[in-house]
Amino acid sequence: MILYGLKSCDTCRKALKFLPDAEFVDVRGQGVPGDVLARALQQFGAKLVNTRSTTWRELSRDEQQKPALELLQTYPTVMKRSLITDQDQMWLGWASDTQAAFNQG
Repeated sequence: MILYGLKSCDTCRKALKFLPDAEFVDVRGQGVPGDVLARALQQFGAKLVNTRSTTWRELSRDEQQKPALELLQTYPTVMKRSLITDQDQMWLGWASDTQAAFNQG
């Protein structure tokens, strides 16, 4: 299981505490592999881009109009967090629905 996020993100820290065996990948330093981003975009669509993030707000209007995959590869911190992958399964965010999925497992 891999958790993609930011080490400074409170939500990511909560998810990591709940999932202590997850491998943590800090997207600021390591990014997200292109194949993982492509799968996540296919599954989550526009929800993958966090339009409330500081990074998003600092982008020019032209930058914000770029295709999501290009935007996420260039600015990985604009990705909604946490992105959790476990083989062919993916979860986005750390809301109650994601937590419930792990409580059942």
